[in-house]
Amino acid sequence: MPNFQKDQLFLLIKSLNRAEKRNFTLYANRAQSSGEQPDVRKFTQLFDALDKMSEYDEKTLLEKLKSYKIKKQHLPNLKRHLYKQILTSLRLIHIQKNIDIEIREQLDFARILYGKGMYMQALKILERIKKTAREHQQDILHLEILEFEKHIEARHITRSRSVKGKLEGLLDESAKRSRITLAASLLFNLNIEMQGYYIMYGHIRSDKDGVDVEAFYKKHFPPEVRKRSRLTFFEKVNLSQARMWYAYILLKFPDCLESALEWARLFEQHPQMKEKDPDLYMRALYYVMMFLYFLREPERHALYLQELEIFYKNNAEQLNTNSQTIAFVYFYLAKLNQYLMIGDYDAGVAIIEETQAKLNDYRPYSDIHRILLFHYKFAYFYFASAKYDTALEYLNEVVMLKHGYLREDLHHNARLLQIICHYELKNYDLLTYLINNTYRAFAQTKDVSEVQKATLAFLKKLITTPPSDQRMVFVQFQQELTPLTDSRYERKALLYLDIPGWVESHVQNRPLPEVRATKESQRRQSRL
Repeated sequence: MPNFQKDQLFLLIKSLNRAEKRNFTLYANRAQSSGEQPDVRKFTQLFDALDKMSEYDEKTLLEKLKSYKIKKQHLPNLKRHLYKQILTSLRLIHIQKNIDIEIREQLDFARILYGKGMYMQALKILERIKKTAREHQQDILHLEILEFEKHIEARHITRSRSVKGKLEGLLDESAKRSRITLAASLLFNLNIEMQGYYIMYGHIRSDKDGVDVEAFYKKHFPPEVRKRSRLTFFEKVNLSQARMWYAYILLKFPDCLESALEWARLFEQHPQMKEKDPDLYMRALYYVMMFLYFLREPERHALYLQELEIFYKNNAEQLNTNSQTIAFVYFYLAKLNQYLMIGDYDAGVAIIEETQAKLNDYRPYSDIHRILLFHYKFAYFYFASAKYDTALEYLNEVVMLKHGYLREDLHHNARLLQIICHYELKNYDLLTYLINNTYRAFAQTKDVSEVQKATLAFLKKLITTPPSDQRMVFVQFQQELTPLTDSRYERKALLYLDIPGWVESHVQNRPLPEVRATKESQRRQSRL
């Protein structure tokens, strides 16, 4: 794969769509014709050269630019200049798509007018954009506008003073907005604190852990929020997210789902926010689907998956690169989860090639954890379809990366699945080495579930058992798993690696897809 991350300018140019490139060309030509930029010719040639390269190579780049007398010592300054010019041209395009950029531009205009001594015109602009900021839930910008209004009113005798109650209203609105902004910031902090707690400590493993989490949540919950009867859109979003993470740490998946649904419903109450913050909306849908996956509700999951797909198709042209990446990641992860839930492994395998192609396109904008999460899911589908060699190709990429970069349960599951695939391939000469390596990896972390520990011990016992006696070992382990699978502290460990299903397939001597299909049929019957 090309290393897009080598050069920031190259990465920026490769992220541009056709309309953005055309806009930059027009912007550069206008600058050239007006005489504002004497070196426009050089940086447009640099832009064209980088745009045509499939992989960044400075030596090749300098060779292409030789005819324009661009030398190596000129390149850093020229690249910085081009980077700035591209961002300026992008701002001109996105100002109509991003309400915060539009408000900031108007705020800049007001500051310029004020600097010119035209403070009444500045106040008119501020009054107009104040309404826009309020309607679009831009709390911080709203406060900034109010503070600038107060700045003007404090230094000039304006006609506002002749309007009864206007200044008092301004001060009251500023005080109210200050309280809202503070509360919103504190709720945002609470949201981040709960996410950080999960990253640091993971899920609870005992009742004592649950008491500690509750104390942490209460300690960081802002008292200012309890005093207010009405919350703004983003306050409600952050409160829902904080509650969701709190319940997630406690492994209370139904409560997680309820909080995620509250978050998603806010966009139904404020439909304009879907357009203004599509990333937040898609994230809400993804977390709803994630907890429906945890609760094994494929029918409801399919409905929200369809909702995400429709939203993306209707808004694809308006989405920026980051939003396009988020839409891809959330939609395809959820789609793979849908097939996992219903046990349709053939359908999952059928979309891997398509998903991998898109993953390659979005690789420069995706973090390594997301990429390897896809690879783990690909591996699981191939494993369930008895294509163990192909599964190992993806698992090796996950296992070889230092687990500090990954969520630990993903790394542990990948190691266990790697051992199981080699067992199925009868690569017995590798198993002892892999099992010992996994024991060492487990010893380096506290976040290993009892199911994962028991599975590793079982695999170690299995490889020392004669083939004729192995079925009995599977039967014994199936009995050992029963109390573990009933424990609330172990449910998460079974969501992405169906050890009970694999064990049952060996006990019954049936393929894993058949076992999974039977379980899905029984689940549906129990709900009727």
